Amino acid sequence: MKRTFNLFLALTFTALNAIAKTKDDPSPLWFKKTTEIIHFQLNKAAQTYVPGKNPRSVNPDGTVRLAGITDWTTGFFPGSLWYGYELTGDKTMGEEARKFTLALDSIRNIKNTHDVGFMLFCSYGNAYRITGDKTYLPALADGAANLYARFSPTVGTIRSWDFPWLHYPVIIDNMMNLEYLYWSADQFDKPEYAKAANTHASTTMKNHFRKDYSSYHLVDYDPKTGKVLHKGTHQGVTHESSWARGQAWGLYGYTMCYANSKNPKFLTQAENIASFIMNHPRMPKDKVPVWDFDVHNALDTAELAPRDASAAAVIASALLDLSTQVKDGKKYVDYAEEILKSLSSDAYLAKQGENHFFLLKHSVGAFLYNSEIDTPLDYADYYFLEALKRYAEIKKLEI
Repeated sequence: MKRTFNLFLALTFTALNAIAKTKDDPSPLWFKKTTEIIHFQLNKAAQTYVPGKNPRSVNPDGTVRLAGITDWTTGFFPGSLWYGYELTGDKTMGEEARKFTLALDSIRNIKNTHDVGFMLFCSYGNAYRITGDKTYLPALADGAANLYARFSPTVGTIRSWDFPWLHYPVIIDNMMNLEYLYWSADQFDKPEYAKAANTHASTTMKNHFRKDYSSYHLVDYDPKTGKVLHKGTHQGVTHESSWARGQAWGLYGYTMCYANSKNPKFLTQAENIASFIMNHPRMPKDKVPVWDFDVHNALDTAELAPRDASAAAVIASALLDLSTQVKDGKKYVDYAEEILKSLSSDAYLAKQGENHFFLLKHSVGAFLYNSEIDTPLDYADYYFLEALKRYAEIKKLEI
């Protein structure tokens, strides 16, 4: 009897001690577990892959699709390593991030795409932000100049691609790369860069969005007059559908544009896009959208409606940023937290050693082109990490 009582006291003391420790440390268990997996996976990935040939996704045959120097996604893996370094404090990961970043130096010479923003600012930009090492600045300066050179005052936008079958294409994704111009305007004393970014955002707000604040994927302009020639959603179900990642790009873009310009129209636009996404009747309960909100029977037909964790990660990161731009951002933090908890669950987060060392499962690149369907994606991981970092800052968690 005495032995049983002593065992009871010991178990009670252990439980109370655990509760006390939990109260002292505000980091929730799901966040801690996720950070541990991130630490393991990113370290293994850095040991597995070669700088300049970064992991992009997984092919249907199970092999890894690699991103070379000219691939639009090539900056995301180095950027993920930088965020991983911030979240874990692992100096080795910081050293790996530097190696994978410097391997992309020649991107500074690329002039035929707006994607230099993704390619350089996610890698070199984070490198400079974290380390303050001026070694990273020349490449950033050259890339920003090339991005700005794609701006047309006549059209009022930055040209996305140079495809010969389109006149002057501008995609909603382009909103993401305006951050590179805003930052470069301050860093390199180029106010014209910020002016171009503001003009692009205003023109896109006018021509890309429908009355319900959903967005087209692409608008093609007449380069001589600036007239809209065509609107479409080439990665969506139809031209009038709401491609999930496209909606995420818009939300993120206008939140960021307001943070840099303080133009109240951009904040209103961001909040309206957020409302469209958060209140959409086809948003699943776990807040991870299907690849297009307008897939028929999206919530019932898994074959036609795979989830897009990349869209969810971008939305979470954007909402957390938006929460800091408004008077009462709690609803945005709460919604983003639900997304992050879902992405951190076994349904989406890889186990240690699995998933070719990517973090998230179940993203969609381009469904209609049968490209990267229900697979890991490097940019899903990148924005997931960014969202976790923003969440930790808002919640004042120990990282």
